[in-house]
Amino acid sequence: MDSTYSAQSIQVLKGLEAVRKRPGMYIGSTGIDGLHHLVYEVVDNSIDEALAGYCTDVVVVLEKNDVVRVEDNGRGIPVGIHPEEGISALELVLTRLHAGGKFDKQNYKVSGGLHGVGVSCVNALSTWMEAHVYVEGKYHFQKYRCGVPEEPVKVLGPTDRRGTVIRFAADPTIFETTVYSFDVLSNRLRELAFLNKGVRIVLTDERLSTPRTAEFKFDGGLREFVEHLNKNKTVVHKEPIYFLGTRDDVEIEVGLQYNDGFNETMFSFVNGINTREGGTHLVGFKAALTKTINEFFKKSKLAKKLEESLSSDDVREGLTAVLSVKVMDPQFEGQTKGKLGNTEVKGIVEGFVADQLDLYFQKYPEVVNAVLEKTVLAAKARIAARQARELTRRKSALESSGLPGKLADCQEKDPAKCEIFIVEGDSAGGSAKMGRDRSIQAILPLWGKMLNVEKTRIDKVIGNDKLQPIIQSLGTGIGTDFDISKLRYHKVIVMADADVDGSHIRTLLLTFFYRYMTELLERGHVYLAMPPLYKISFDKQIHYAYDDAEKDKILAASGKDPEKVAIQRYKGLGEMNPDQLWETTMNPATRNIVRITMEDAVQAESVFTTLMGEQVEPRRQFIEENAVYVSNLDV
Repeated sequence: MDSTYSAQSIQVLKGLEAVRKRPGMYIGSTGIDGLHHLVYEVVDNSIDEALAGYCTDVVVVLEKNDVVRVEDNGRGIPVGIHPEEGISALELVLTRLHAGGKFDKQNYKVSGGLHGVGVSCVNALSTWMEAHVYVEGKYHFQKYRCGVPEEPVKVLGPTDRRGTVIRFAADPTIFETTVYSFDVLSNRLRELAFLNKGVRIVLTDERLSTPRTAEFKFDGGLREFVEHLNKNKTVVHKEPIYFLGTRDDVEIEVGLQYNDGFNETMFSFVNGINTREGGTHLVGFKAALTKTINEFFKKSKLAKKLEESLSSDDVREGLTAVLSVKVMDPQFEGQTKGKLGNTEVKGIVEGFVADQLDLYFQKYPEVVNAVLEKTVLAAKARIAARQARELTRRKSALESSGLPGKLADCQEKDPAKCEIFIVEGDSAGGSAKMGRDRSIQAILPLWGKMLNVEKTRIDKVIGNDKLQPIIQSLGTGIGTDFDISKLRYHKVIVMADADVDGSHIRTLLLTFFYRYMTELLERGHVYLAMPPLYKISFDKQIHYAYDDAEKDKILAASGKDPEKVAIQRYKGLGEMNPDQLWETTMNPATRNIVRITMEDAVQAESVFTTLMGEQVEPRRQFIEENAVYVSNLDV
């Protein structure tokens, strides 16, 4: 054991009361995301021990009643009496904000939990928490209620174990739900295993009658991460480009590989924290990639086929990349650590990546040639897309407005109050136009199936007659031109028939939004309308049922002879007259709509690639594995 990690290492900045009053400031939200964030905060402490070289195994268990247990075999939280505070260091760590060993660079050179509020926040937001610490041959224990210790730390006996076990139950009076998702947690833990090669992470769900377990351990690190992201794609070069090294006290690990698709998949991390909004490390990586590939391009025969340099977008088309840096003193923007701000990291990462890529491409000329061919095709498509945009803008300028002719716009001009229904079919579109609240509801009818954007480049998307009305109506632009501030409606509601064709249209639209208007999904602007499946009439009353269970419930409550009940199964929206469509599907006071969210970017990428991509075999396998879960299928 490292004797320098002791009670003296814990530094204190006090106060826990604010956490329970304003939990969102510390964990992002009190919804499902905030709930899972509690687990991440505890796990991150174990990962910090792994980063310091003292932990090889992390175990996360979902016990019955949604109690969480996190175990590690690290050094164990120090339990000695703190020289200034006069209480156990364990109690300090778990009951005071900004108390921890992360400020002391002798103990943690790099750490994700640099704000020092993590575990104490979890404690404050839990009905109860237990800390079991196995250190120096003794088993120490302390229990807390809403962040307050029940009694001082006590020794329960000798032990030959080493490490920490934290058990807690999230406070249901604070969180909207206390039910954890196995899949959401497993995706994050898989991510952590990729980022910390050699560390074994196990997740077990004991809430089930037969416990479910997932185990993650990747000795290949980011190389394996990139292979996982590209597993259902056709790659341009067989082996991922991978390098790991340290420059100016910053450890940099990179894995990247090109596929023959048209979309960029990029993830960046700082000290194991997913920096979803990027930051200086990602800026440096992108600059190095563009600069290095352009240098090789200018020396190649392909330079004669293009009159301009490759852009940053060109060199990232079809790129799958993961960047992980470990920084001694990272400056994050906000407690959720979405973006790295250290200015010096940009130059460090840029220089290191440029040098490593240059060496790799010189050693493997066949790889750089394959990459250059891919990027030149992307550049030609970009130029074609630019010409298509200019043509579209000129056309819009000649028309009285830039809005499509089929759009029935609303009267309200404040986007926050407006919603647009993208409706399958002219017939349903006509009913929707007559039945809507024209002050706040716009209607855009679609006819026919639009392009599967997963299989085409942006120049084809811009010129597509089925997608162009959607792009014009929303007003944000697409791809690199996307600007969320120009969104004309804050609710974008997809309304399609409850059949196979309707499902296909919804899927094609969601693929388009995911690939070219991702921020719409990230900010929760996209919804699915839920029209009823049945109209049930008896005793001059009309009831609507949205599924079979609701239909059976209405029938049972009616007490009627089934012969005297009229049941209509709606096959399409066009079967409803305007007032029925308003009452069941469009009236904000009575309708059911489902918001589309994106909880896990890695999983979303995998699903869209599998279901909408070029390769048939992964899709067939997915259908075979999931067919058993289908309860309703219209044919």
